[in-house]
Amino acid sequence: MNPFARNDTGALGRWWWTVDRWTLAALAALLAIGTLLTLAASPAVAARIGLDSLYFVRRQIMYLPLAITVLVGVSLLPAREIRRVAAITFLFGLILMALTPVFGHEIKGAKRWLALGPFSIQPSEFVKPAFAVVAAWMFAAGSAQAAIPGRLISTGLFLVVLALLARQPDFGMVVVVSAVWFTQFFLAGLSLVWVVALGLCGAGGIVVAYLTMPHVASRIDRFLDPASGDTFQVSTALEAFASGRWFGRGPGEGSVKSIIPDAHADFVFAVAAEEFGLFACLALVALFGFVVLRGFWRLLRETDLFVLLATAGLLTQFGLQAFVNMASTLSLMPTKGMTLPFISYGGSSLLALAFAMGMVLGLMRRRPLHAGRS
Repeated sequence: MNPFARNDTGALGRWWWTVDRWTLAALAALLAIGTLLTLAASPAVAARIGLDSLYFVRRQIMYLPLAITVLVGVSLLPAREIRRVAAITFLFGLILMALTPVFGHEIKGAKRWLALGPFSIQPSEFVKPAFAVVAAWMFAAGSAQAAIPGRLISTGLFLVVLALLARQPDFGMVVVVSAVWFTQFFLAGLSLVWVVALGLCGAGGIVVAYLTMPHVASRIDRFLDPASGDTFQVSTALEAFASGRWFGRGPGEGSVKSIIPDAHADFVFAVAAEEFGLFACLALVALFGFVVLRGFWRLLRETDLFVLLATAGLLTQFGLQAFVNMASTLSLMPTKGMTLPFISYGGSSLLALAFAMGMVLGLMRRRPLHAGRS
């Protein structure tokens, strides 16, 4: 039974009948699964470091209503307002990112977090989706009016974001932001010469990072030759997949969460595999794939360049983040401290992802042709 009548002219009524409810349902399922896995994985982690067993559970559940409010609230906005909100978020995010190396607290050799009273925020998590929308705006504006140097402005902003990420440092975020920006540039009409040139620059950047950043070199070396260093977390995660088999050992019966330090965050996929099995993991992969593929399928009919580029960038970001997390857990690529969207523990990640997918839902809403989208 639908909660709103078709003739409901209220904001929520109009939203319900124009939003993509299939994508909304898939995102709701991911949020529910994330809450379940936080309950499964985090108590053991909290107990191991001397905290109350429900410490991480309470914090994540506290963020959940706010994340849902952000997701729905942003999806209510028209494309023009989404663009404005993204620009404001991007500006404030850049300022906070510039302050992070100075005032942030260091975790595992990187300063990515700012303390705000009892809470911490990772500004780059919010800059990431906001930049995708701002870059799309610049590309679209440059294509619509030759007098606007949209590509040049977008490139300049991209370099600023990379410089701030390098100061933290956060090489994984650099790769994701670069991949998203390159995808948008390609869709905006990047020539083949520039495709090759930027591809070579990307490859060169990886080589430079390997030669100049010891932690990057260590992760790549351990991936290529596990005997060259500590591969405890990845090896233990793979054992969890083998232990879970097809249907898992049962909720609460896994042991990997008591061993891996980041079982509730970067390696939550291993907890899902051990306790719920391969079929549950495949269902999780299918949900991520559904959100991304359905989004791109709907974009095939899109005529607004800004909406096309912004949504494509956000979907690429969402899918790539999920792929990186799951692939590194399965030792298919070097490890990277990147959350599994809506599944891993983390308030900043949860809110930033809600913001990003709220923009996706808002940009993909059906609107009368005469109403315009931007």
